[in-house]
Amino acid sequence: MPGVLRETTDETAAALFGLARELAEAELRPKAAAAEKEGRFPREEFRLLGRAGLLSLPFPEELGGGGQSYESYLQVVEELATAWLTVGLGVSVHTLTCFPLVTAGTPGQQQRLLPDMLGGDQLGAYCLSEPGSGSDAAALRTRAVTADGEYVVTGVKAWISHAGRADFYTLFARTSGEHEGPDRAKGISCFHVPAQTAGLTAGPAEHKMGMRGSVTAQMIFDAARVPAANLIGEPDRGFQIALAALDAGRLGIAACATGVAQAALDVAVQYARQRRQFGRAIIDFQGLQFMLADMATGVEAARALYLAAARRKDAGLSYGRQAAMAKLLATDTAMRVTTDAVQVLGGSGYVEDFPAERLMREAKVLQIVEGTNQVQRMVIGRELAGPAAGQR
Repeated sequence: MPGVLRETTDETAAALFGLARELAEAELRPKAAAAEKEGRFPREEFRLLGRAGLLSLPFPEELGGGGQSYESYLQVVEELATAWLTVGLGVSVHTLTCFPLVTAGTPGQQQRLLPDMLGGDQLGAYCLSEPGSGSDAAALRTRAVTADGEYVVTGVKAWISHAGRADFYTLFARTSGEHEGPDRAKGISCFHVPAQTAGLTAGPAEHKMGMRGSVTAQMIFDAARVPAANLIGEPDRGFQIALAALDAGRLGIAACATGVAQAALDVAVQYARQRRQFGRAIIDFQGLQFMLADMATGVEAARALYLAAARRKDAGLSYGRQAAMAKLLATDTAMRVTTDAVQVLGGSGYVEDFPAERLMREAKVLQIVEGTNQVQRMVIGRELAGPAAGQR
């Protein structure tokens, strides 16, 4: 596959990109198609990435992280997603899950929990959505009630990546207030929940259109007892943590979408160079060249937008609107590029012998997870309508 040449003057980043490319080509790409067909969860591949230090990249070294910029981290995620989306997205989900403790945890919590969370052997999952609250995440019903120095948690979380396979869960549950009304975002708290917590079980895995190697299921909290010491941040203030985590997580989704689009473009270009019709390679036909040119331009634009948002984050600037834009553009681009790749391959694009159909199925979910693209448009529109609309 042609792939992307990542240019940087930073020797550490260059070595990191080389490592990610090496692992992606040697350990991920050769296994992706068969694992997705079988629905095999890539737990050993995640352990390999963990041992290589790729599960903790954007977090401070003093907390056990890799000390890398978000700009560098996202390019690694894209590289992994280009080879195998389940793995690239899994790295993004793990990072999302660690984000609340890294940014809102107490020093004591960080010293107690982060070495294992960021050490490479553990994998996390993020529990926010519920069967009745997806886009309206603040309407969650799962409740945590204090009892004898613990929180007793009862409720169901839905659409959880790594459900039943994760070693820990970042949970958002209601500690006060009601799930309806204008104040429903108040009264939500954030918790760290180890996988072995009594009363915590995973439901049956969902049967999905794509990303079949990534387990998605409900997580059921049946009077699960969580130590009060595992409350992250202030009680009743957890929804702000959730939103901040999602801003960062949307950049991860944008990077994954760009990787899927790049993979589809690579497949289409390679096929068009080899496939001959009417006595010449089909890539020599202008109509096809125009289609490939539009695909390549879309991929570059998506990459440029998520990297620009990442640089704002690294500089300490607000980036929520830019993250929403990057997620919107990159995932819509991935859907369009993968669909066009199937068209370039013709009948071959519609069969499992070639990866184009799998990439097309996988791209769809990226327009849905971590805020649908309709929600992203709402986020962007509200910021444009707000008092800071003129700021860039």
